[in-house]
Parts: sequence; structure tokens; C-alpha cells
Amino acid sequence: MPSSERSAPEALVFTPNGRDATIAAALLREAGAAPRICPDLAAFEAAISDEACFAVLTEEALQHADLRGIAARVAAQPPWSDLPFIVLTRSGGGPERNPAAAHLSEVLGNVTFLERPFHPITFASVARTALKGRHRQFEARARIEQLHESEGRLSTALQAGRLGTWEFDVESGTLGSSDACKAVFGRTPEQPFGYGDLIASIHPEDRPAMQAAVRASIESGADYLIEYRNIWPDGTLHWAEVRARLVRDRDGRRPRLVGVSSDITARRTAEENLRRLNETLEERVAARTAELRQAHEAVLVEAEQRRLAEELLRQSQKMEAVGQLTGGLAHDFNNLLTGIIGSLDLIQRRIEQGRSEELGRYIAASKAAAGRAAALTHRLLAFSRRQTLDPKPIALNQLIAGMEELVVRTVGPAIELRSALQEDLWATLVDPNQLENALLNLCINARDAMPQGGRLTIGTANASLRGHAAGALELAPGDYVLLDVEDTGTGMSEEVMQRAFDPFFTTKPLGQGTGLGLSMIYGFARQSGGQVRIESELGRGTRMRLYLPRHAGPALEAGTLPATADAPRATAGETVLVVDDEETVRMLVVEVLQDLGYAAVEAADGQDGLKLIQAGGRIDLLVTDVGLPGDMNGRQLADAARVVRPGLRVLFITGYAETAVVGEGDLEEGMQVLTKPFAMDALASRIQEMIRGRQR
Repeated sequence: MPSSERSAPEALVFTPNGRDATIAAALLREAGAAPRICPDLAAFEAAISDEACFAVLTEEALQHADLRGIAARVAAQPPWSDLPFIVLTRSGGGPERNPAAAHLSEVLGNVTFLERPFHPITFASVARTALKGRHRQFEARARIEQLHESEGRLSTALQAGRLGTWEFDVESGTLGSSDACKAVFGRTPEQPFGYGDLIASIHPEDRPAMQAAVRASIESGADYLIEYRNIWPDGTLHWAEVRARLVRDRDGRRPRLVGVSSDITARRTAEENLRRLNETLEERVAARTAELRQAHEAVLVEAEQRRLAEELLRQSQKMEAVGQLTGGLAHDFNNLLTGIIGSLDLIQRRIEQGRSEELGRYIAASKAAAGRAAALTHRLLAFSRRQTLDPKPIALNQLIAGMEELVVRTVGPAIELRSALQEDLWATLVDPNQLENALLNLCINARDAMPQGGRLTIGTANASLRGHAAGALELAPGDYVLLDVEDTGTGMSEEVMQRAFDPFFTTKPLGQGTGLGLSMIYGFARQSGGQVRIESELGRGTRMRLYLPRHAGPALEAGTLPATADAPRATAGETVLVVDDEETVRMLVVEVLQDLGYAAVEAADGQDGLKLIQAGGRIDLLVTDVGLPGDMNGRQLADAARVVRPGLRVLFITGYAETAVVGEGDLEEGMQVLTKPFAMDALASRIQEMIRGRQR
């Protein structure tokens, strides 16, 4: 069972005919439940337990069946439990028109009838309602268990504190008391002890105050608290402390004082003795107490001032970080927008002037600026760990060897490049393009740290992290592949290392760095399930250590990574449904499809798209955004579409790695993701690949 289902609430499924069980299981997973399919009536009956959330079964599955075992289990449920049943019926509906359904209602109790055929959304709604009701029952069970535990702890606490409990009915004047309460007043458990006995036992001097306190509590509802002397049957004098609270029944009637009593004779005796001994010290103690109170108040004031100062500091740091982030974004995007807008203005002027010979240069400049803007957003997504990754089994040594010529050209002749690669290196599961970008960024940073030349070493190693070693790196224990990039440059101070992964933080001169390189590498490593660490010393160089998760299987051979192919023309009649709430994106996708010869159908939201799918026309591919408006996102639309058209190929287009696309696992077969922004030729090639059924 997948890990996502182990933690999901369990729903019993008893639909032995046809594909009912498979369909029900898929819909239950969509509703957030883990289906448990029961192959026969005996298995279904055995699965009915206090831990099951609800049950889905078909009416025909119970026809002519002996339901006494199920009825017995339903009847044997504890008071808090009322297991919901969802019965899928055929024509005939619920118990008001269907005698068989009425019989099932009597046997099962908490039952909802859902007539087939039904819409998947309707089924999901009924399942979620049953799940919500069952969760309330589980909460009631927890409260009952907590109440029992509380009662046990209260009883233990009363015994440990030698507290006696009592209850006085105001209207009837009757007093009920525990054995411990009787002992406070010198009575044995067998001796009667009513309200009259209580009054008679109180010292005559204390009796009026006690009765006045009782009346005041009854009239005002204030808590009852008093200490008084009482005379035991043997004539000895004792002190009792009595506490109570006025309670009423649900209708606000039948007032009762409910409380506890304790023998405080020893305490009062000690207090009296201490008072007599310290009469001369009373004034000094009072003065010292006042001094301590003032000191305490001063400490509290100082602590509050410190708290306010720390809060202001934290807020200032937050605003500084936000200001640095937004300022860097505004600066970079303003530069890029200037290039884009300026190029477009010049294109418009040249067209108005009838001068077309320079249009290519302005178009190229605009596209280059837009490409840099896309790269900037990808770096931001990498830092925030929301980019779309395409992990593959990679042989890291082969990837480094393939980049060696590029690295040599990038760092220049003044820097010596060395390799220290482990021969039997494990494979790692990462996005190869992002890993190449990360490695190149690290090499560029190393080059910039060695302006007078030096030595750059790229190394790899296998690393098994367990216990404290994994915890220190904030990684799960396991096997990792280590990538080291070490230079002999200027190194970093402790302060610079602390801020190295902050977005837009850079030690380079203004205009020579965006400050996003290391933050992008950090985000990529964390999103891939790995980590990055810095080891550096001023004047001695820096070593960047990138930990990547090990892949147990074989790595892809060099040259097997897929490449984008030229998109051929469509076959007559091939149709693509485009669903996107952004009109401009929808228009561009439709234009590409029409240029390729496809018939394009478009919708602005999931509901309209689903209606087109249900209409029955030809649709070879669904292209949908993930973040659609309304009650249905792109993934929900794809799932609903595959219920109507099993096997329909789906291409998700998204601006970031929305968890709604893949949930806790991988994409299903026939589904792919294309990250915005994308080139139109890349979109065309991907559409053609999917329609032709080729795997990337």
C-alpha cells in the first residue's frame, strides 16, 4: 500500500460485481480516503470495526445474503460509534420507494442511498460527508476517553490530597458526603452525616459566618470558600477548609453546592505558633516584602521592554529581508522590462516607418530580455523550492566529464582544473539540467574568488549518513552522492557564510551578480531531497559540498536523455482541448495548434472543459493549466476527464510545481508537465510527442 494510503482514513468497499470496486476505490482516493476492498461478505463483516471510517457497498451485493452477522456488529458498536454506510442502488432509489432499501436501512442504521448512475463529484461529496461525520464520532470517542482519564486522575488527586467531596441540594436541604469528607469531621464511613449534623459540629462562634457564606454563594453564584473550627464527637477541636461552587441542571434549576473539604488543623496550628514567634518580625517582613514586590515589578517592566525591543528587531529584520528581496526583483525586472518594452516600441516605429530590415535585431533583443526574465523566475522558484523538477537516474561522473570542456572555457586559462572522482560512484536521482546549472554556477563563483588564478577541484564520493551525521545536515538517514567544488581563492568570512544563501545577497560589485546563484542551488538541493554546505576560511579558499540522494537502480547511459524533436504536421481530424483562464496563453496555444494543423477547442475553466469532454466530440489531447478558477483545478479536471475517457492524454502547463498536479506520488501514465514560460516550438514538439504516444 502506498505511504499516502497508510495515513489516510480507511473506507470499506464491498462491490463484488464488475468494475464497481475499481471505480469506487479511485473515487475514494480522490475524496481523501484509503479504500479497503472486501472480496466477499465474510471479509466485509470481519472488517467492520471501530477504526473503519465508513463503508461503500452495492445493493445487489447484500441481496439474499444472511445479514445477521453484520447486524450484530452494527448493534454491538459502542455508544459513540455509528458507522456510516453508503449503499449504491440501481433504479428504485431510497427506502421510500424501495422495500429492499428500507430493510437495509433497518439493518445498517446510519445509511445513505446513492442511486446509479451518479456523477463522480456527487459520490465524492457523499463520501466526504460520511468521512466528516465519522471524524466527529472519533472526536467524541476521544473526549469520552479523556473524560474517563480525567475522572481517574481526579480521584487519585483527591486521595493524594486527602480531600473529601460533598454535595448540598439547596432545595431539599440534603447533604451527601464521601468517606474522606466524613473523616474531616470525625465521622466513620458507617455514621450518618447530614446537613443538620454538619451545622451542629461547627464551633458556635464560627457557625453564623458559615451559614452567611452559604447564603451568599446561593444568592450571588459566587464560589464558596471558608475555614472554620468544628468539634468532633470525641470533643476535640479541629479546623476544616471547605470550598464549593454553585451548579445547576441544564434548565437552570435545582441549585446545588458541590465542593471539597480538607482537615487543616495541622496547618492552622503551625500558623498560630509561627504568628506568636514572629510577632516582632512582622513589620520587618512587611517592609522586606514591599521591597521584593517593587524589585519584582521592576524586573517585569525590564522583561517587557526587552520583549518589545526583540520584537521590533525581528520586525526590522523581516522588513530588511523583504525590502532586499523586492528591491532586487524590482531592479532586475525593471532592467529586463526596459529591454522588452524598448524593443517593442522600436519594432512598432519601424513598422510604421516601413523599415523592416532592422526588425530581426529588435525581436532578438526582446526575446533575449524575456529569456533572462524567465531565468530569473526559475532561480526564484529554485530558491523557494517550487520549481518543476524532472529527476532522472544520473551517473554524476559522466555528467561532470561531459561538462569539462565548458567548465574549462568558463573559468579561463589562469585556473587549473582538477578532478577527484570516485570510480564506483552510486547513481543519483536528480534533474540533470538543474544539476548542470548548479555545477556551472559553483565553478563560476570559484573563478570569481580567484582573480589572480588558482586551482579548481571537482570531486565526487559516496556518503552513508546515519544518526547524528544525518541530523546535523538536516537529512534523513541514508545513502547520498557527494559533489565537491573546491577552490584556492579568497575564502569567506563567518558573516558571509551565514548569509550566502540569502536571495540577492552578493559580495560582487554592483552590476556583476544577481545574488541568486547560491540561493538557487540551495533550493534545488533541498527540493531534490539533498543538502548543500559551505566550508571556507579567509585566504585559504572555499569548498562547496552538495549532497544528492542515491538512486538504487542503474543510471541512464550517456546520450539517452531525451531531446526535443521537430514537430511534424497533424493528421486530419486530430483535436486538442485547451483549458486556461489566461486568455493570452490560451490564444497562443491555439495559434500553435492551428499552425500544426490541429483542430483546437478552448475553455476558460474546469467546468466548461469538462462539459466539452462529456459532449462526446473527438479529443486526442487535453492541455490544461493547473491553477484554474472555480471549484475544479487542472488535476481534478484531468481525473474527471479520464473517468469519461479512460486513457486520455493530458499535458499540464504550470508556472510552478503545484502539488495539485502529482499529489504525494508521480504523474499517471499519459500525463506530462510543461513549465511556464515555454517556447512555442517546445510546446509544439511536446504536443506532437504525446499525441503520437512517444515517451520523453
